[in-house]
Amino acid sequence: MQQSIDTYNFAGKRAIIRVDFNVPLDGDFNVTDDTRIRAAIPTIKKVLAGGGAVILMSHLGRPKGVEDKYSLKHIIPTVEKLLGQQIDFAGDCMGADAAAKAAALTPGEVLLLENLRYYAEEEGKPRGLKEEATDEEKAAAKKAVKESQKEFTKKLASYADVYINDAFGTAHRAHASTALIAAFFPNDKMFGYIMEGELKAIDSVLQAPQKPFTAILGGSKVSTKITIIESLMEKVDNLILGGGMTYTFMAAQGGKIGKSICEKDQFDTALAIIEKAKKLGVNLVLADDARCGDDFSNAANVKICPANDIPDSWEGMDIGPKTEEKFRKVIENSKTILWNGPVGVFEFDIFSNGSRAIAEAIVAATAKGAYSLIGGGDSVACINKFGMAKQVSYVSTGGGALLEYMEGKVLPGVAAIRE
Repeated sequence: MQQSIDTYNFAGKRAIIRVDFNVPLDGDFNVTDDTRIRAAIPTIKKVLAGGGAVILMSHLGRPKGVEDKYSLKHIIPTVEKLLGQQIDFAGDCMGADAAAKAAALTPGEVLLLENLRYYAEEEGKPRGLKEEATDEEKAAAKKAVKESQKEFTKKLASYADVYINDAFGTAHRAHASTALIAAFFPNDKMFGYIMEGELKAIDSVLQAPQKPFTAILGGSKVSTKITIIESLMEKVDNLILGGGMTYTFMAAQGGKIGKSICEKDQFDTALAIIEKAKKLGVNLVLADDARCGDDFSNAANVKICPANDIPDSWEGMDIGPKTEEKFRKVIENSKTILWNGPVGVFEFDIFSNGSRAIAEAIVAATAKGAYSLIGGGDSVACINKFGMAKQVSYVSTGGGALLEYMEGKVLPGVAAIRE
């Protein structure tokens, strides 16, 4: 049975919360972007205010065993500052210390467990296999880690009375802490506020969008966006495609694209997408011009070229001014907007104009009453760079999870709570 965080009685209960504290650290192990930690604070505070105690579990990076640079101890000062109280730390999520500290928790206290991915069981993938390992050895190693994963999950579950999943960014992974653990809490499992907000935002865009509905997809490769393009074409009125994908579409139609990024093996796919859009009556919007550079750097010489006629030694790095205006008109006349992926190499200031124009158009449409959802790592970095995150309806924390959910895939972390 799925519970609600707003109605559940946490009095005297220990809640184990899967958070996403996979945050960037500098060379001195200081947190350089605390967005994910800040986002989790309301869920933690809700449990504490209700008379419960909290056990926080997360991963950090991709350790291949115990590596100090991936220790969650480095984030303790940031968590304490944002939460406004001291927290305890268990230096091994499976150790006797973790079990003892969890058992001793009293209402209002918070315990942070060490990095879950110090253990291969969290992801359920074997480690340390030699390249020359046979298929039989690989299968045996996989079976062994899956068997020990059950005990790993059972021990994590033993620390608490209730399970809360608030890590949308990892909801598409069937890991021990994001999906498997929920089975140990059949009547005491729920989403945290991040998960609730994410699912509500995406569902409102995908299931009942106000029309016209416009999706803006950027990114460098058509191959990584095929399923999302095909899924969205069934729902949108306008589909704006930008970024490196542009040049595959231009080349597929016989255009000259210089040394721009291009997937020649996706020409048939690009042409099929153009035809499908016509068949479905979707307004497929592609670039007319490109801001090109003679070098992949912020110091490149820049010139504006037709998107389908770029000189040999030049590379398309951003949309051009005509395209900015073309995209802007479509976006500002929309009632529902989804943006996934920048339309240029926005990390270089000289090639950030296009993505900034997209962001400004989305902000303008939102101010007029449109619902806007920004999702995917680079789009979020983009909207944050331009300081416009608070001027759109919702900024998603999930990259891969958001894309898979939009593609119609079942996310293990979501299904485990809803089942």
